[in-house]
Amino acid sequence: MSAITVGQAVVLGAVEGVTEFLPVSSTGHLKITEGLMGIQVEDRAVVGFSAVIQVGAIAAVLVYFRKDIARIVGAWFRGLRDAGERENRDYRFAWWVIAATAPVVLVGLLAKPLIEGPLASLWVVAGSLIGGSAVMWAAERWGRHKRGEGDTSVRDAMLVGGSQILALLFPGFSRSGATMSTALLLDLDRVAATRLSFFLGIPALTGAGLYELKDALGAGVGATPLLVGTAVSFAVAYASVAWLLRFVTRNSLNVFVAYRIVVGVLLFGLLAAGGLS
Repeated sequence: MSAITVGQAVVLGAVEGVTEFLPVSSTGHLKITEGLMGIQVEDRAVVGFSAVIQVGAIAAVLVYFRKDIARIVGAWFRGLRDAGERENRDYRFAWWVIAATAPVVLVGLLAKPLIEGPLASLWVVAGSLIGGSAVMWAAERWGRHKRGEGDTSVRDAMLVGGSQILALLFPGFSRSGATMSTALLLDLDRVAATRLSFFLGIPALTGAGLYELKDALGAGVGATPLLVGTAVSFAVAYASVAWLLRFVTRNSLNVFVAYRIVVGVLLFGLLAAGGLS
């Protein structure tokens, strides 16, 4: 018997697709949804399933930004062969993404027992939703939005990439919320911050999904729910990415701050009242 049914996979895939790139925490929303459906959020199979369906959302980003990604990857391979190509900004950016992913991979491997154990608690999710909201509010309050995508540096990439550790350790903080807030505090504008968040998330989330695949299948999640959840995640995430890029051109992130606080407070209430465990 699969730990996740096909019907549950559809719901969780939709939740993942909507929330992966919005700064509201996909992990937090998945855990809340799992709790409401009576699924054990700390179950190894469920944790693996959540990581695997992220691959669908990442695939949506790969398709959406396929031209940019092809240009960057092409520049990287050319630079490996030809020293004259190494002054190309795309070649350098590819290395920045690789370097900025290393810290979160290292922490993910070392802290795996904590991430899949005590830190998977819905209490942690509730606190992280509210704590992450404070960081996002500060980023909007003090970020000057004066630098565009062409102004990003290796320092920006390393700091923004490193901030993914917050979301890794504190589900509910939000990977995109952490990376976009860090980029805004570095004075990048909202569109540059959002695009940088997307690109830095690709290797980390893809690696996590592939790493967890064997555990998800081995621990009791059927192949059909995994495929269904991943496909739904892809379709919904593609629409979500397109919407977010349009949204940030004209709006601040404060609407997400307010939403996160409301969800965090409601979650604390449900946990305290015994409505969720």
